[in-house]
Amino acid sequence: MRLKMEFLNNSYLILFLIICLGFMLGNLKVKGISLDISAIIFVALIFGHLGATLPDILEKIGLILFIYTIGLQAGPGFFEAFKDQGKNLIVIAVVVVLSATLLTYIAILIFDIDKPIAIGLLSGALTSTPGLAAGIDVTKSNLVSIGYGIAYPLGVILVIIFVRLYPQLFKLNIDDLEKEYKQKMTAHQKPIFTRNFIVENNSAIGMSIEQLGVREMTKGIISRVKHNDHVFTPTPQTVLHKNDLLKAVGTEDALKRIGLLIGSTTDEELYFNEEYVVQSFLITKPQVVNKNLTQLNLRAKYDATITRLRRSGIELSASPRTKLQMGDKITLVCAKNHIQNISEILGDDNTNLSDTDFFPIATGIVLGILIGQISLNFGASFQFSLGLTGGILIVAMLLGRLGKTGPVLWSMSGTANNLLRQLGLMLFLASVGTKAGATFVETFNQYGINLFIVGAVVTFFPMLLATIVARIFLKLNILSMLGTLTGAMTSTPGLAATDSLTKSNAPAVAYATVYPIAMVLLILCIQLLGRL
Repeated sequence: MRLKMEFLNNSYLILFLIICLGFMLGNLKVKGISLDISAIIFVALIFGHLGATLPDILEKIGLILFIYTIGLQAGPGFFEAFKDQGKNLIVIAVVVVLSATLLTYIAILIFDIDKPIAIGLLSGALTSTPGLAAGIDVTKSNLVSIGYGIAYPLGVILVIIFVRLYPQLFKLNIDDLEKEYKQKMTAHQKPIFTRNFIVENNSAIGMSIEQLGVREMTKGIISRVKHNDHVFTPTPQTVLHKNDLLKAVGTEDALKRIGLLIGSTTDEELYFNEEYVVQSFLITKPQVVNKNLTQLNLRAKYDATITRLRRSGIELSASPRTKLQMGDKITLVCAKNHIQNISEILGDDNTNLSDTDFFPIATGIVLGILIGQISLNFGASFQFSLGLTGGILIVAMLLGRLGKTGPVLWSMSGTANNLLRQLGLMLFLASVGTKAGATFVETFNQYGINLFIVGAVVTFFPMLLATIVARIFLKLNILSMLGTLTGAMTSTPGLAATDSLTKSNAPAVAYATVYPIAMVLLILCIQLLGRL
């Protein structure tokens, strides 16, 4: 017995044992269904019931690392996603929070539940610690914590089960869902083509590229010119002569406009002489991050023409105002003797993408914690703060969007982000699970099954209703929908379960979009429910 107690009190051994067993359980498949990394929380529930405890600091550190890396990942795509489908995501958050509040109020009336316990059930069902704090503040009762303790474990478990099983029950292919999401998000990014033209129009003959305003008028780029059998990269001052050949790069519409400006197309290829090459370079030098192509001024310095830009697998038009991000790949045409100079300017070093500077990470987390502690007072009856999760999430999203401030590079490589996110997630799930498991059976014996049923209903039916609205009326992509659900439920473990399903950032972007809205709305509903 003594050996058992010492074993359970060895917190660092328990931590890694939970993680190890969690991965073993998560890798098991039953009819193609597996829990993956989210299985850690179920193992932790058992250890918590047996009396194992983990230091509270592990939960906070895990939560901070997970939320911060999620915010950095989601930040660059958040504003575009909000502009594109923000209204739909807000609708889902409203459906979840308002339906959960209504079900809680009905439970108070039907089962005569004490209001503080009911408010705790609502907070626990939506796994919201800020909601718990708001409930205690408005009711001035510790009974809120009892309700929270009853509903929270089921809230965590049901959300995880729902998001893990939904794609598998409906036999949805994750690869197809990722492709669908990518196509939707890049629908406004028209594909880039190349085409060759003959200088025929009288209005173009004898004019320089700058005088014609090719880039401004057509949004395309002239990457090569052939004059008297000599192929070269043009400058804005390059004068076009009759029957010169041009190679242009741009969207289909841009190439059509170039044709109207220059002349007809030709199938004749323009091959460079040996002194010219087409080369791709990787942006890995922090000094050029956030600079636009005009600021690089590669054409004037090295007679180099940037023809393409690839970011996260997507071909973008190389606009002069396009700002570079770490990991971008640009394709340009230049003389061989300038390759080394351009490479030194841009970085072009894969190893730099794997390096991780912890100063920006620590600084961003400190800023997030401080922002989360700011409390706004709206009269004597209502206070609001973002809390730890909200503050870190919002700061990380802003820094991820910003990318770089002076010499400080906020963004991280995909490998480093994923490693820190997995580490934070394992610490968080292990700690939350053991804490919930410690009181699960005791609470059940004290209050019976009714409160557990109410908590489960308040968790499950808002998710079901939101899913119906998302799929039938809003036509949301499944990955975005699952991320939206976890954000509306303010469920970080739920996001973890969803995030492990896919390589796409769709769930993280949706979660980051919805979470702050759902958190604020839930606090308002709890304030209202407490005063009814």
